[in-house]
Amino acid sequence: MRTAVLGFLVVAGLVIAATGAPLDRNDGPDRRATIPQSAAAANNDLVVVSTTIGDRTQVVTVIEPKQRVMSVYHIDLATGKIALRSVRNIHWDLQVTEFNGESPLPREIQALLESK
Repeated sequence: MRTAVLGFLVVAGLVIAATGAPLDRNDGPDRRATIPQSAAAANNDLVVVSTTIGDRTQVVTVIEPKQRVMSVYHIDLATGKIALRSVRNIHWDLQVTEFNGESPLPREIQALLESK
């Protein structure tokens, strides 16, 4: 049952992504569409997002929402070799109210709304 739900979510994500996927500008003249694929288990164990970069690399991002940990893997499409590129606990990242932001910043919007 879990596999069927996961498969359905992957297919639904592909259909949604295919209808609005931007063209990948790094692929040269043939300009293939990069279609992100995502799936979430019905019981929220993991969230998985997959996309292809160019012709050689698939990037798979795995998020474990309960522990708030994100892992990023690169898969070489020619060899199938999987390399873990990064693991990060994002709990504190999610506490930041602004970072590399541009005006209007969240606090500026809040102040504007509270002044009315």
